[in-house]
Order: sequence, then structure tokens, then C-alpha cells
Amino acid sequence: MKTSISFIITLVLLSFNSKSTTVNKTLKIQEMENNNYTSTFKVDKDASTTFEAIKNFRAWWSEEIEGNTEKLGEAFLYHYKDIHLCKLKLVEEIPNVKLVYLVTDNEFNFIKDKTEWVNTKLIFDLSKDGEQTKVTFTHEGLTPLDECFEICNDSWANYIQGSLKNLIETGRGNPNAKEGGLNAELVEKWGLPNK
Repeated sequence: MKTSISFIITLVLLSFNSKSTTVNKTLKIQEMENNNYTSTFKVDKDASTTFEAIKNFRAWWSEEIEGNTEKLGEAFLYHYKDIHLCKLKLVEEIPNVKLVYLVTDNEFNFIKDKTEWVNTKLIFDLSKDGEQTKVTFTHEGLTPLDECFEICNDSWANYIQGSLKNLIETGRGNPNAKEGGLNAELVEKWGLPNK
């Protein structure tokens, strides 16, 4: 009798452990899916200066941007050779507090799903933190499950923590120049097709 009770308890524990493992795996996948790329920094500038700098994509992302990056409802085009082409639209603006850009079209030449960013959002939230302005950038929809995540993570870190922050603090960003620039360095680092 003791043997059969021990056997039943073992089966129940094994069943629970198996379900627990499945639940844990499911939770980890959901966690990754919901883990949008986010980057935060603080600057010794007011919200207005910070807000205006963010809207000036040519000064911190790329000098080759075409279109108006500052007007609600307007679309603009970012591109770096034929490695990355991206069309964005300013869809929400709360002055000195929040900017939201929707990616309406996108194409990468280095991953299988070339449209991976389509319908994702670039969100800039500003808040006061003591005497500083805190900027929280979220690329909503860009998660560790995306094929481009590692490269995009590296790129956004350079543009947000480096170029944008420098633009706000010093008035000078480090955008992609008309030829080369930061993207050229990333193309070389990641061994991307450079056409």
C-alpha cells in the first residue's frame, strides 16, 4: 500500500513539475514578447529644449531624412543605403511631455522578415526628475523575439544614449552623415550587406 501511495505522489509531482515547466516557458515567452526595447536617460535641460531636440531627427538620427519630422500627421522617410528604409508618422504629441511616431512602412535587407518594424511605435516620454528632465524612449513592438533585436538594440543605444542625449546637452548630435556616419560603423560591426 505504501508503495502505491508513493507511486501516486511521484506521478502527481512529476505531472505538476511538467506543467510548471510548461507554464514557466510560456511566461518567459510572454515576458519576452511584452519586453519592448526601452532606454532612459536624464539631462540638465528643460522639457521644452529636450522636446524640440527629439523632434529634430536630422540632428540625431540621420541627415538624409526626407519630410517633416515635427508636424502631427506628417510622414517622413529614413534610409541608410538599401540596408534600412523606414517610413514614420508623428501620430501623438503632448507638448513637452510625449511624442509617438508610428512606423508605417519598413524594410531591412539583413533579416528574413524585412518588414519587422511595421506598425511598431517610437515613443518618447518626458518627465521632471528633480532639476533634470528624464527621457524614456520605448520602441513599442521591438522585443527580444524579433530577428533584428540585437542589431536594433545596439543601434538604438548609440542613437538614443549617444547622439540624442548629446544633441540635447550640447546642441550637437551624431547623426548618420549624408555618406557614412554611425550606420557605416554598425554595418561593419555586424557584417551586414553593404550595397
